[in-house]
Amino acid sequence: MSTAASQSTSKRVAPKRVIVFGASGTIGRATVKAMVEAGHDVVGVVRPQFASSDRPGEWDGADMRTASIVGTQCGAAEALRGEHFDVAVSCLASRTGLPDDAWLVDYQANLEVLEVAKEAGIPHFVLLSAICVQKPRLAFQHAKLAFEQALIESGLTYSIVRPTAFFKSLSGQIGRVQQGKPFLVFGDGTLTSCKPISDRDLGRYLSECITDPARRNAILPIGGPGPAITPLDQAEALFGLLGDKPRIRHVPVALLDAIIAVLGLLGKVSRKAADKAELARIGRYYATESMLVLDPQTGAYSADATPSTGSDTLPGHYADIITGGGSVDLGEHAVFERS
Repeated sequence: MSTAASQSTSKRVAPKRVIVFGASGTIGRATVKAMVEAGHDVVGVVRPQFASSDRPGEWDGADMRTASIVGTQCGAAEALRGEHFDVAVSCLASRTGLPDDAWLVDYQANLEVLEVAKEAGIPHFVLLSAICVQKPRLAFQHAKLAFEQALIESGLTYSIVRPTAFFKSLSGQIGRVQQGKPFLVFGDGTLTSCKPISDRDLGRYLSECITDPARRNAILPIGGPGPAITPLDQAEALFGLLGDKPRIRHVPVALLDAIIAVLGLLGKVSRKAADKAELARIGRYYATESMLVLDPQTGAYSADATPSTGSDTLPGHYADIITGGGSVDLGEHAVFERS
């Protein structure tokens, strides 16, 4: 699908008053920035432990408020301070994807924010979800889907954004490759493909949901610009930027299956092993499923059916990191850095 599909064609409208939950995450920060640049009056809600001084300049033009959203004492209402808002945006997401964390954050915390938004009379709710919920096999996917359904049935105008792979989730091997280690791929390196999207482009897309009528009461899969790429494509791009001959190590998916089986047995008596088994299942899912639009009739993923937006490319992102002009906070995506 043409990248033009992602460009807002609506007339410029009056600025909206927007409150963004989960604004301290990488996507949340990019979304706040994009909304401020678009001229909206933005309030960003961040975790109490987040200090604005840690990231100077990122909050210029936005009002930052702290609140504990996750847990028994949800502070969403307190963050609103009884003020009027036109749009609520949630970039809340569990950090690990483990079942307890997923249901606490992806479902319960979002549900509490939704209830507060309804009580406050906020008419439009924009949700950052994930494209992987199309084929739900994991706890966090079921938690996200459960909240998506609650939002759809809430009576509010909704925009559910399902992005493909983030740049940071595809950046975990830069360090190991720079150290002379091979790039790891599962199978032949072409089992999956995606249209990776940058924080900046996704933030702008979320911002445009505020004013684009076509993105209201809709589920919106979205990827970055250009054709879909495989892990093998990622490896070739990275080695090309380093001026080095590709060094690829092929890892059989069966190895993941064996690890999952062993950890699953141990997980019956050990919570730690059970958590590791779930993380291994998550790893296997991403090793074998493409992050593209899924045709429910055929069960096939389609790059052509996956809309594109923005201008940032993964090779450009790699180049920024290699030359020192960029950085990436891998967080839970740092698995390959530890391999």
